Amino acid sequence: MPGESAAPNSVVNSRAKAYLQASQRPLTALIFVLPMILAYEIGVVALGSGAVRNGADVWLRKSLTYAGFGQYFLLPILVVAILLGWHHTRRDPWKIEMRIIRWMWLESLALGSLLLAIAFVVGSYFAQLPSLYVPSTAGSMSEVLARMIGYLGAGLYEELMFRLLLFSICYGVLLAVRLKPTAATMVAVIASSLLFAAAHYQFDFEILGYRFATTIGDRFAWSSFVFRALAGAYFAVLFAYRGFGIAAGAHAIYDVLVAFVQD
Repeated sequence: MPGESAAPNSVVNSRAKAYLQASQRPLTALIFVLPMILAYEIGVVALGSGAVRNGADVWLRKSLTYAGFGQYFLLPILVVAILLGWHHTRRDPWKIEMRIIRWMWLESLALGSLLLAIAFVVGSYFAQLPSLYVPSTAGSMSEVLARMIGYLGAGLYEELMFRLLLFSICYGVLLAVRLKPTAATMVAVIASSLLFAAAHYQFDFEILGYRFATTIGDRFAWSSFVFRALAGAYFAVLFAYRGFGIAAGAHAIYDVLVAFVQD
């Protein structure tokens, strides 16, 4: 009978809707990324000079130092504080379902794999597989461990800098000047994605007497820049519609997958 097939479908739809809503909550995202935060921060301390850091991590810590906050563990504490504060302002329920966290890892794996497939298509035009971070896991076990820890940092702190902070600020400013939400989202996606791509390259320039330079990153190439901009847009859309946790998880998993494919 028609009603018999409709009932199971409604149950599936309600569960899917509940998952989509719960996984977007900042508190859920915090619990999801907490293992990444702990593994990265403890790993960096344990590895010492052998640790592999990404530009976003370095820039965020330097910015805090210039502002007078040089404590090493202030940055991860700031991540926790931002997500808790965001959750409070959204007035979301203060509850966690661990089954949601498990499904978020599966979703992140699927979305990271999808980006890898896109990378193969883009790479076929440039005769190389584009990478967002470290190109290979070749080396000793300590080097492999350092790079794996680095992937967690890239997924976490690049998403913090370019999506949770930059995208959100850009979106908020555009709404304040009365741009429609859809248009504000599109502009924020484009702006944050271009800056995300540009941040992966070495630069040295001066503005108003202040010099900005870094030796972190690659030498500029249009092929990798185009892909990184597309990847930035991909993560920005994930952040806008699936939340910080999924964006960070998909980013970290993509970096790991690329490393193993290239090895």
